[in-house]
Amino acid sequence: MKALKNAKILKVPILGDVVVSAGRTVLGIVLGLIASGILIAITGVNPFFAYGSLLRGAFGSAQAFSNVLVRSSPLLLGGIGVAIGIKAGVWNTGIEGYMYLGAIGAAIVGVLDLGLPPVLHVLLCFVFAAIFSGFWGFIPGYLKAYKGVNEVTATIMLNYIAIYLTNWVVSNFSLVAEVGAFYPMSKQFQASALLPILMPGSSLHPGPFIGILLCLLLYFILNYTPFGYRTKMLGSNPFAARYAGVDSKRQIMMIIMIGAVIGGISGAIEIMGLKRRVFMEFVTGVGYESVAVALLAGGNPIGVVLSALFFAALKAGGATMSIETGVASSINSIIIAMCMLFVIGVGVVDSHRLKKVVDTDKDNEAEEATKTPAIKEDK
Repeated sequence: MKALKNAKILKVPILGDVVVSAGRTVLGIVLGLIASGILIAITGVNPFFAYGSLLRGAFGSAQAFSNVLVRSSPLLLGGIGVAIGIKAGVWNTGIEGYMYLGAIGAAIVGVLDLGLPPVLHVLLCFVFAAIFSGFWGFIPGYLKAYKGVNEVTATIMLNYIAIYLTNWVVSNFSLVAEVGAFYPMSKQFQASALLPILMPGSSLHPGPFIGILLCLLLYFILNYTPFGYRTKMLGSNPFAARYAGVDSKRQIMMIIMIGAVIGGISGAIEIMGLKRRVFMEFVTGVGYESVAVALLAGGNPIGVVLSALFFAALKAGGATMSIETGVASSINSIIIAMCMLFVIGVGVVDSHRLKKVVDTDKDNEAEEATKTPAIKEDK
């Protein structure tokens, strides 16, 4: 075990996984920002001034920061829905579809005057959102677990079905649709079904804080419960998990359905807190951004919080950067892509380094095993 003894391994009590994962992510983001800064400089703009404008647009005032939080809400919930799948070795790319189904479920009861107090009406909307999205997640979950269908293909195809289904509901389903509207949309939600605004003069609703609490809860579940242990075991080594008695099919199905329910609640929050009604294609692209958030976080629930805020800050501050510096608005997408590439690259380099250490250790053990010690004969 000489190689492993000589290798430098960082040990941090309790939060070791968070520290190591966050360290890789931060290093990748810094490298990505440097590379993006070089591209900005090539266009003739001072990158320090550009990044300063971006920071002012995102954090320059309480209103600006509230905008960051609002934009982070669907990314937090969508990101954690993808991240829990990553821990199980499952790529749940159906967040966008789950958001649409969750919005439909919430709208069915949210547009009706049921005479309920706000707390009960909001909870009922969440329950219907969870039921609809959970059913939608059951389809790829069953296909993946019991039929061996690739989950990425199944969830992406279902995303398109969910989008067109939502478009039909807000256009033709009389219970929900606003008939004769200039744009396909649902009826406005009842006041009792809406989330409260936390900061006057802004759009800040409880969604971001619900997302952060859920990230913390799932971090605890993944690290300190039998369910979390089975999930991580399945993601690390599915053969060993099955040998240890884990019902992998049931676990995979549960993981996909949990991600679906979280995605559905995310869609409901977006409608009940910000949009006030369901519009056709109201979250285009957000589901796929959630996949990027989870990847940038390395599947770590705590990392999802930082990653979602980072994405939201880029989106919120990008407009200010474009106005003040003349940089193309597409630079935000370039910055995100650069950061993701470097985060992935740092992870690959680190895994190769660890593999090299393990391989060296195996070689040393094999070499020692081939040596035959001299035996002294007693005279």
